[in-house]
Amino acid sequence: MDALTSQANVAGYKAALMAADAYGRFFPLLITAAGTARPAKLLVLGTGVAGLQAIGTTRRLGAQVSGYDVRPASKGEVESLGATFIELTSGVSAAGEGGYARELTAEERDAQQAELAGHIARQDVIITTAQVPGRRPPLLVTSDAVAAMASGSVIVDMGASPLGGNVAGSLPGETVVTPNGVTIIGAENLAASVPTAASNAYSRNISALLLHLVNEGELKIDTTDDIQAGVVIAHGGEVVHPGVAKLLAADAEPAQAAVPTENTVPTKNTVPTGSAGPAPTEGTEGDA
Repeated sequence: MDALTSQANVAGYKAALMAADAYGRFFPLLITAAGTARPAKLLVLGTGVAGLQAIGTTRRLGAQVSGYDVRPASKGEVESLGATFIELTSGVSAAGEGGYARELTAEERDAQQAELAGHIARQDVIITTAQVPGRRPPLLVTSDAVAAMASGSVIVDMGASPLGGNVAGSLPGETVVTPNGVTIIGAENLAASVPTAASNAYSRNISALLLHLVNEGELKIDTTDDIQAGVVIAHGGEVVHPGVAKLLAADAEPAQAAVPTENTVPTKNTVPTGSAGPAPTEGTEGDA
């Protein structure tokens, strides 16, 4: 039922292919009659579903891969794919609820960026995957770190969005080449670029969710069920989703504060009592 996971899996795969396509050298170690080509050094920042898929795919392409995540528990997952896990001496740990990462404090973020910069400078390819729905993604690769990379290096920023990205200078949907020759790809909606695989996975997500909501051929809403509590917005004439209810309550507070009381002195723009103002329509209360 997890559409986020299924689409991130597709996106991580495509990010690896984009990186290989943009990189002007081989990913694997090749020993040929014309000489030896060393393997590309590749770092994946953020080893959730997309990051792990990117690691697995680039490993299969022959790159020398390492990964980093603020969640220490992801070390075993990275190493299980044959990659090296980078452990920072600053000891930044941001394991949050539900397997996701929490937001770093300003001090933690500065310490992380300072130490990562040294690792980033030694890489040929970087893939970043950190995203925060509806908010600015965390900056993982600073402008100084980009400037320290060698000419011909490639960065694929999967966090690129109109709000910003994981990489300084990245733009969503655009490819930028820096003055020192680093290619920054602002990856945008990568799952849509592998449409058949993404649609097949998403259709299974939707069908599994709908079947979960149906019992013996009838729709059965149970807001005590963890899954239904996360997807049911309104039931029985009331908004039952905690997040939506909180947003509606926040929007209602300013509106209530603006309603004039009986003792309010009307301004010159106030419609006087009895004048022809807009008549209320029927049935508007509670309409969505």
